[in-house]
Amino acid sequence: MRIGRWGTAAGAAMIAAATGAHAQGALKDVTMAVPAFSLTFMEGYLANDLGIWQKHGLRVKSVMITGVGSMNAVLSGSADVAQISAVTTTRAAARGQKTLEIAQLLDRLIVEVVLRKDLAPGFDPKAPLEKRVQVLKGRTIAVESINSIIHAYVRLLAAKGGFDPEAIKIAVMQPPNMVAAFKTKQIDGFAMSLPWPLEPVVAGTGVIIASGPAGDPPDMVPFAHNMVVALPETCAKRPAICEGVGQSFAEAVRFLKDHPADALALMAKKFPTLDPKLLKTAFDEVRSVSPSPPVPSAKALENADLYNIGAGLMKPDEKLKSYAELITDKYVK
Repeated sequence: MRIGRWGTAAGAAMIAAATGAHAQGALKDVTMAVPAFSLTFMEGYLANDLGIWQKHGLRVKSVMITGVGSMNAVLSGSADVAQISAVTTTRAAARGQKTLEIAQLLDRLIVEVVLRKDLAPGFDPKAPLEKRVQVLKGRTIAVESINSIIHAYVRLLAAKGGFDPEAIKIAVMQPPNMVAAFKTKQIDGFAMSLPWPLEPVVAGTGVIIASGPAGDPPDMVPFAHNMVVALPETCAKRPAICEGVGQSFAEAVRFLKDHPADALALMAKKFPTLDPKLLKTAFDEVRSVSPSPPVPSAKALENADLYNIGAGLMKPDEKLKSYAELITDKYVK
């Protein structure tokens, strides 16, 4: 994996350490599934650019598999680990397909819904959530995949507003295409993780209807929006993989917390078309809800179950009784 050139002392030290690890022995190949391209996954981008994977003895190949496809890749054995949301993990566990969470990279929802401003005259952003979401009835809202955390957010908002989620028309597309379709009015709005929903807001063409980072809905904190999972047997048979992945993410989070200016500069290279002020706003929001160390939380998984139930993607009797066997902190401490 190519290590990007980086001029800071912190970055240079990490790359030097990675080079030393590479010299000491062969790197272990790891395939990691990632569901989308967004700031939600920036710790992985940092691990790539700073050579953190190599420092911990890994050669990581990241593959983008949208939505629940990332979870399916782990379950089928085509990926060793995946960055996914807890809504996917608990839903699979309820059906007997259990994975092990080895790191929790976010502890709040990082989803926002933006609607075209011309479709929301007189919209009051300070109104109660159940009133704000009424403007979504009959609208066409884009999400990145069906039954994903993003899609579930739209469905949950409809339920909070007291109307049938099917009253919102869903279009499936990737984030850059959402922005383009929004500009040409092919869609009425879209739901996505940061930074994408902020772009039309900055342009003055969109309004945020609901925002996870701002606390919508308030009963979903903490929440494992992004977590790293593997099959339990992967960690049992190849412990060095889970150890290396966990420690790499823990180090990436520390870098994010301790060197925000350096981390932001790297993200600016990843998202070169974004307005710098927009990127910094989104970056700061994601950084603020990135726990260090990234220790998994049973409560965050329980809230994911409640989220699924509220969105109509799980039945109440499918809620797990315990989350203890789905999490471990041994790889990130």
